[in-house]
Amino acid sequence: MVDELLAGRAPFGFSGMRPPGHHAERATAMGFCLFNNVAVAAQHARASGVERVLVLDWDVHHGNGTNDIFHTRDDVLFASIHQSPLYPGTGPLNDVGRGPGEGYSLNLPVPPGSDERTFLALIQHVLAPVAREFAPGLVLVSAGYDAHRDDPLASCTLEDSSYGALAASVRDLAAELGAPVGVVLEGGYALGALARSVAATIDALADGTPAATVERDTTTDTAVGHLARWWPCLGGRPG
Repeated sequence: MVDELLAGRAPFGFSGMRPPGHHAERATAMGFCLFNNVAVAAQHARASGVERVLVLDWDVHHGNGTNDIFHTRDDVLFASIHQSPLYPGTGPLNDVGRGPGEGYSLNLPVPPGSDERTFLALIQHVLAPVAREFAPGLVLVSAGYDAHRDDPLASCTLEDSSYGALAASVRDLAAELGAPVGVVLEGGYALGALARSVAATIDALADGTPAATVERDTTTDTAVGHLARWWPCLGGRPG
C-alpha cells in the first residue's frame, strides 16, 4: 500500500489486514495484535525517503504500541483519539513523547459516551493545525471501528456515517498537505457496524464533497490548552 501511494498510483489506499496491530510493541504482542502494521508502514515510508509521516489512530483503544515505537522520534507524528478509561489504560493527555520526540505524541483521550462531534473537533482543531506545521509526506490512519455505538467493547457513540465524516476530514487535510492517505484496519467487534463503517470510510476518501466542520468542545479545549506549549499554532484556550 505504501509503495503504491508513494509512487503516485493512487491518492488513497485501504489495507484490510487481520489481525490488527496498534497494540503490538517493539518485541511484545498484545491486545489481539501480533505485529504493528501501521508502524511498519510508517517506517517503510521513512526508509523510502519520506521525511515525515503522520499517524492518526481513531480506534477506541489507545494505540499504545505505536505510541511506544515512535515515542522518542520527531519524524513520525502520532495522534490517538481513544476512550479513557479503557484498555490498555495508557495514553493520557500528558504523554507527549520524550527526548527528541517530546511534543510529537498527541494523546487525545475522550470520555465514555463521546460522539462524532468530539472526534471531529479533535481532528479539525488539534490534529489539523499541528499537521499543517509538521508537513508530513504521508498520512496513515490506524482505523479501528470500535468507537461505534454498536460495539460491545467500549462506550462511545459513533454511527456508520461518523466514519465517513472522520475520513472526509482526513482526506481534506491530506489534500491540503499534498500527501496521500493510507488506512490500515484495526479493531471493530460488531461485524455489521464494522463492514458498514469501512464502506463509509472508503466512500468518503473517494468522494470530493468537502467535510463538514464542527466547533471546539470542552474536550478539545482541554487538549489545546495542554498541547499549545509544544505547538503554539493551536493558539491556547479561547478568550
